[in-house]
Amino acid sequence: MEHVALYVNDLEGARDFFVRFFGAVAGDGYHNPRTGFRSYFLTFDGGARLEVMTKPDMTDAEKGLARTGWAHLAFAVGSEAEVDRLTAELVAAGYEVVSGPRTTGDGYYESCVLGPEGNQVEITV
Repeated sequence: MEHVALYVNDLEGARDFFVRFFGAVAGDGYHNPRTGFRSYFLTFDGGARLEVMTKPDMTDAEKGLARTGWAHLAFAVGSEAEVDRLTAELVAAGYEVVSGPRTTGDGYYESCVLGPEGNQVEITV
């Protein structure tokens, strides 16, 4: 997979979320003045990339927790203690925890928060 892309209303807010909490490095922004499209490529340790994008006149449908489509983005942070620490930091910053931290039935230690604009972000070992 080359990258994953996420449409958002608050482009800089989404960029800043992934930079602050997950150590992303943001590339230069892109702007197409003809269409109004704007984006940033965010690169994470290990080379994974996320493109956050926005454009005028997007549809902003409700994001139910159990819906079709992409469910979440998952980030491995190295230890159970780091899952706990980062989850607490996100809560202190005002983000809602959907689940965890906990050990799942299939043995993963994880939590899941509602990140920018209600998109689920999973934090795992």
